[in-house]
Amino acid sequence: MTVTAKTTTARLRYIDNLRVALTALVVLHHVALTYGNIPLWFYAEPAKDSSGVALDILVTFDQAFFMGLFFLISGFFTPGAYDRKGTWPFLRDRLMRLGVPLLIFLLLVRPLVNFGSYSSVEAASGVTDLPYWLFYLFSWDPGPMWFVEVLLGFAALYALWRHFARPVSGADTPAAPGARAVIAFALGLAAVTFLWRLAVPIGAYWPVVGLPSPAYLPQYAGLFAVGVLAHRRRWLEALTPRAGRLGFLTAGVVTLVLLPLSAVTGGALQTLAVAVWDSVFAVALAIGLLWLFRKRFDRQGPRGRFLSEHAYAVYFVHPVVLVGLGYAFRPLDAPAVVKFAVMAAFALPLCWGLAYAVRSLPGARRVL
Repeated sequence: MTVTAKTTTARLRYIDNLRVALTALVVLHHVALTYGNIPLWFYAEPAKDSSGVALDILVTFDQAFFMGLFFLISGFFTPGAYDRKGTWPFLRDRLMRLGVPLLIFLLLVRPLVNFGSYSSVEAASGVTDLPYWLFYLFSWDPGPMWFVEVLLGFAALYALWRHFARPVSGADTPAAPGARAVIAFALGLAAVTFLWRLAVPIGAYWPVVGLPSPAYLPQYAGLFAVGVLAHRRRWLEALTPRAGRLGFLTAGVVTLVLLPLSAVTGGALQTLAVAVWDSVFAVALAIGLLWLFRKRFDRQGPRGRFLSEHAYAVYFVHPVVLVGLGYAFRPLDAPAVVKFAVMAAFALPLCWGLAYAVRSLPGARRVL
């Protein structure tokens, strides 16, 4: 297949740095789940004081945008990888980079972090002396690697589309979409999300694939597609200071207007308010952050390169660190936000340290 689109080969340091920041936010997100009032983590100590609400708010704002932005970044790098490799080498590479870590996590890492749920799973199953293999099946869950699982599916769909589609052409000159196009996309995403959530509400869980946030699938798919288009049309290069500032302003305005509205309504109106909020918030904040990091954080020293090189491995290993620290800090009697701060201070350096150790193993860098 002939491809005439311009492919960027130079490292985009600001995107590397943004990935590092998002990875650190993933770690903090799961620390907040550990000590807040939303016990959706391998190890959880529900808050016993009102400070847990602050952690719940952090989780709510994170969930509204950060995984969608991860998918946008992943989509941005997908066309270039396909252009260099072609269909089947691209799919083999995705299976190596995504499928192998997912498999290793399911077989080796998950037993290390999920043992604490044995008694509850045994009670729920009604089986006395539940065999471990049966517990393993009952508690099937890829944990945070659901992102890799979904991304593998998106990559496969993209490869199939490219394989059977016409040759791709792209603009030589960076040209960002106009304000009307951005607004139309954000509102269209909100409409699709609203309709989707009538059937798949927030809090739904898909046990077979272990997807903890299926209510956000329209956002994930939509922003992945935006990332693909952004690569072809070089949108990120064309982001202006005005667009970045408007992105941050819009994210703040919709938060001040729609979150209070969602708190005082119910039913379909509440679903609509939340769908519009997190869709517009995610799109606006993505524009703002991409512009900010390109303007302010488009360079790396040795420490920045170290953090960037190990960010994917941190995503892979951080459950082990957080569960271990959770049990270590269990005797600590303190408010939820204090335990959050203490664990966060230990978790971030330990995650990158363990990631370095794992990537030092023979062959690990091929997949991490």
